[in-house]
Amino acid sequence: MLNDVRAVAFDLDNTLWDVEPVLARAEERLLGWLKQHCPRIPQQVSLADMRAAREELARAEPHNAHDVTYLRLTALERHARECGYGAEVAARAFEVFLAARCEVDILPDVRPALARLRSAYALASLSNGNADLARIGLDGAFALSLNARQIGAGKPERRCFEQLAYGLGLATRDLLYVGDDPWLDVAAARGAGCRSAWMNRRASLWPAQLEPADISVRDCGELATLLGT
Repeated sequence: MLNDVRAVAFDLDNTLWDVEPVLARAEERLLGWLKQHCPRIPQQVSLADMRAAREELARAEPHNAHDVTYLRLTALERHARECGYGAEVAARAFEVFLAARCEVDILPDVRPALARLRSAYALASLSNGNADLARIGLDGAFALSLNARQIGAGKPERRCFEQLAYGLGLATRDLLYVGDDPWLDVAAARGAGCRSAWMNRRASLWPAQLEPADISVRDCGELATLLGT
């Protein structure tokens, strides 16, 4: 069924690393920086308030809702102004957050499996997040890496997968997309004409209302084996 696949593309968060502890640490690092450099902000605005502000901004500006960097920067600028600081402190605060956001623990199966897959397939990544693969040290693994900010839309939008395939010089049917989210990754990729693989690291149950992925794997090593590398 997958004999004609020519490229394998990966989601990042919760596919190649666990993201929840990363984001929690990045939020705490941001909060610590704000307490030291802009103390009125954390005195008046909690992390929950900041999250709510980003969600409100996404609702008010649906054309920017896919861009998590824009949402965080813009919300931080508003918090800074409201607390009597210049909006320019937002960029410094965001850099603190982003540096911590890129301190990920790549899961141990990932690098060996990518090396195996690279022998037979073009590799790519597509993410809705703002992880910086160069900072993480994984950019060299992929021929192409795209995120929602670059594309101007986020998964499950069809054009995310179409632009990924276009950048690889392929049709979407030539592309196997691998991700942990049944809707954003598997169903969306299938809707765009891609093949789909569910990365089920947490032994979750597949949603009964969705057609299953083409393949389901527990880790990248199992994926590489199924694809014959």
